[in-house]
Amino acid sequence: MPEEFPTCRLAAWADIDRWAGAVAKQVTDAAKIPDTLVALTRGGWVPARLVADRLGIHRLLSVRAQHWGVTARPSGRAELTEGLSGSVAGQNVLVIDDITDTGESLELATANVGEAGAKRLESAALLHITHSKFRPTYVAEEIDRDHWVWVVFPWNYWEDLTTLGGRAYAETHDLGRARDLLATRCGLTVSIPDLRAVIPSARTPSAPGPRSRSDDD
Repeated sequence: MPEEFPTCRLAAWADIDRWAGAVAKQVTDAAKIPDTLVALTRGGWVPARLVADRLGIHRLLSVRAQHWGVTARPSGRAELTEGLSGSVAGQNVLVIDDITDTGESLELATANVGEAGAKRLESAALLHITHSKFRPTYVAEEIDRDHWVWVVFPWNYWEDLTTLGGRAYAETHDLGRARDLLATRCGLTVSIPDLRAVIPSARTPSAPGPRSRSDDD
């Protein structure tokens, strides 16, 4: 299980666009343009829309499978919590998620789409961690299992900052020191205003010292 303060990687929008482009190119090169894309919500919404745009696909559905609870903590086995939002019977389908970590959610969602009558079924993820039990058909970038990181995507930045920032502040009781703790233990660089936004009751940062910095840094 990941530590209380997991090593993090902050993904930028430029990364997302590059990864979506890589997935779309692989699909095009394979000459397997789907009729329908299925986004695994919530993380697959944005990647699926970007890939759909690049491939010229106009039919985008969703299915929801949950595995992770709060940031970097699995909530148990993956569960299908919302079924397909439309029919895929007789369709060539590509199921997309942002990352395969355990792989359980994408595996479960893909199986559900197959049971719904898809004619050809493939899957994709922007990122794939090599310890995942399920490997998608298309992957933009792999992360070696020995270099596991919790990827903070733009669409879960505030959610993850609320969790990790809250833990850091609970330990330090100071926004400046909480920011330093996140940088040291998580490799996550955040601003004082962002921390204050998710911890509105927090004290203002202490005066600059060896382990804290001012708001103006």
